[in-house]
Amino acid sequence: MDERSRILIVDDDPDIRKVLFLLLRDSYEVAQVPDGAAAVDFMQAHPETDLVVLDVMMPGMDGFETCDAIRALSNVPILFLTAKSAEADRISAYRSGGDDFLSKPFSQGEFLAKVSSLLRRYKEYRGKPAAALVLENLEVDLAAHSVKSAGKDVPLTDTEYSILEHLLKNRGKTVTAADMYEAVWKEKFLPGSANTVMVHVLNLRRKIEENPSNPRIIRTVWGKGYQID
Repeated sequence: MDERSRILIVDDDPDIRKVLFLLLRDSYEVAQVPDGAAAVDFMQAHPETDLVVLDVMMPGMDGFETCDAIRALSNVPILFLTAKSAEADRISAYRSGGDDFLSKPFSQGEFLAKVSSLLRRYKEYRGKPAAALVLENLEVDLAAHSVKSAGKDVPLTDTEYSILEHLLKNRGKTVTAADMYEAVWKEKFLPGSANTVMVHVLNLRRKIEENPSNPRIIRTVWGKGYQID
């Protein structure tokens, strides 16, 4: 693709912003802001942004609050960066609408690989050929990368959409957490990855199920994985 992807870096530490900018500038168009409020303003002015790299620990609006605000504007992929590695923080990142999570310190290679993976997925699903699938009261438009429930638009993140589409591609089959993780995140399944899948499936159910506590569309096959009949 001739047009370079556009990435926004959001971090209150100018040294980290500089390092990330230097890592990304040769391959991408890169902008940077120092706080959550500036990030929201930027996204309002630049909805064509392809990826947000978002720090968690910031004064004023923290990363989770910033993510919530961005999600009200866009389904752009969001990669969280944090000095914390606790599972609770990882879950909070996903619940607020983040697509992936990277704990500081991290290697340059790991960071660039996650950036590339998120952008590839975003471009892939925005360019799907025209097609539509109907299930219960849910309509999935593969061309527009959009979902409607009872005729109303359902705003999904790219990760949530990828999970839904992967389950639809395997309709009638049980998809294990390992298969889901490696197909959607394009990374090796590791201890803790099952929780990542679980949280994203729960978020997806909250958006597409009439009763998320008793799901009719995405069923849990206990001890095995998830399935759409």
